[in-house]
Amino acid sequence: MKKKTILMAVMALATASFIGCKPDEETPQLPEELAEETYAGGRLGTTFNQSASAFEDPTPAVEQAGMVNAFKYGEFFFEHTVTQNNPPFNGLGPLYVRSSCEACHPGYGHGRRMERYRADDWANGYLLVVYNKTTDAYETSVAGMPQTKAVAPFKPSIDEEKININWLSYTDEWGNRFPDGETYNLIYPEVTIPEDAFYAPLSVPYSQLAFRLESTIGIYGTGLLDAIPDDSLKAQYQKEYDAGADLNPAIWAGHDWASLYGNTNHPKRFTYALSRGPLQDAAGANAIWNITNVNRSDRRSHYLSLNKSIYATTASEDPEVQAQFYHYFPQWNKSGDPRTDIYNYLMCDTLPIEMSDQDYVNFMVWHRGLAVPAARNLSDTTVQRGRKLFRDMGCATCHRPSWTTGPDNYSDPNGFFADGDSRLPRYPYQKIWPYTDMVQHRLHMVNDIRTGWCRTTPLWGRGLSPICSGHSDRLHDCRARNVVEAIMWHGCPNSDARWTVEKFRKLSKSDRDAVVKFINAI
Repeated sequence: MKKKTILMAVMALATASFIGCKPDEETPQLPEELAEETYAGGRLGTTFNQSASAFEDPTPAVEQAGMVNAFKYGEFFFEHTVTQNNPPFNGLGPLYVRSSCEACHPGYGHGRRMERYRADDWANGYLLVVYNKTTDAYETSVAGMPQTKAVAPFKPSIDEEKININWLSYTDEWGNRFPDGETYNLIYPEVTIPEDAFYAPLSVPYSQLAFRLESTIGIYGTGLLDAIPDDSLKAQYQKEYDAGADLNPAIWAGHDWASLYGNTNHPKRFTYALSRGPLQDAAGANAIWNITNVNRSDRRSHYLSLNKSIYATTASEDPEVQAQFYHYFPQWNKSGDPRTDIYNYLMCDTLPIEMSDQDYVNFMVWHRGLAVPAARNLSDTTVQRGRKLFRDMGCATCHRPSWTTGPDNYSDPNGFFADGDSRLPRYPYQKIWPYTDMVQHRLHMVNDIRTGWCRTTPLWGRGLSPICSGHSDRLHDCRARNVVEAIMWHGCPNSDARWTVEKFRKLSKSDRDAVVKFINAI
């Protein structure tokens, strides 16, 4: 362990030295605004690494706070495969979605498009969405992130061998053709799951269910997004509302929030569905528990189903589970009745801790400490033309270019970290360039995301996806295989972005290419 620690420290210092500086000639040749935009994550959040590891670097703020070693230890928990009995990387059972975080976030980026649903397929960032197509409510007999893997003697909520993904061709009203004759292809996924693939009884008739895919997004820079002040988010909603934008009534009520996150006074800002608030109870803080089912001091229960008792009851009444339960869990032979003991084990909220508090702190230092790659090639005249066209067409209306962070006295709804806790990196008063308004909009695509409302995805760093994550797939279900396809999916009838796509179509090919080159540069 001592050799391992020394090696980690050397690696961390080397990485910190690399990201903490930049070539002096990097920005002076640029106009002031472009020089500023080069620092996509601000001075405290930007790395100038452009290699295959560009999404993996710690921020300068991590280095300045002396947190590089903690960052590297936290990174281990993101990359390491979780098993049942291999401390400190133990977790999984009884159900899980993936056996590691990186399996969903290849190269720390966006999940890739898959032809099938298999949890063990590398880079499969897909999470199943099983919901009532009439009410849009999640099906309660499975988890919000349905689990297709299980440890013995338990059985998964859904048999993934029976999940089918069929990619269908789509022809838009323009015949998938630009006015100058250039063509493009559009595809979308159709997911089918037979009724007998579900382990526990459904809470609604099977005919009422619908199935969708949602892919993971890049996790770099999430600490910077968390540092955007709540009142700045509120001002953005008000600005868009005053401009006549159609906003999700479940989030915005006209001049104030229609709902806030949980029992907090913080707005929702993370996930496509805006289901999460502060980062300390979002993304990784939640996923390390509900994806790999790793318990910690503030979450000592199993992640099972939205109504835990549905799965617990089904498993406790399963003769095959009963026959093997004490073999795998002899310590839970408390009543001598396997049915009772299985149910109590699955419903227990005082389970032994699998991730220590210090390991969790390190994990969150890593998560909050991931840097954003600097914008690239902004001195290129084609990139600059694309930047201007991006704004002229109105793309920047939703993909808002920049924000300024606040004091970043971050909050934790779990209460694990105190407000402004010194154990995590902070990003006060940084101008950042994520290219998102942090607001949900609707594109009205065929087989659209559940509810139709989807938060604007940050564009920063995405041009490095091919070398960092091995693909160029975009949008919430990876239906777009490149930037042009992603843009054209914004042009569906009634889409909130329809008007911008109509302008994009009228551009010459060289101008369209310039827009793509700009998007890939930021």
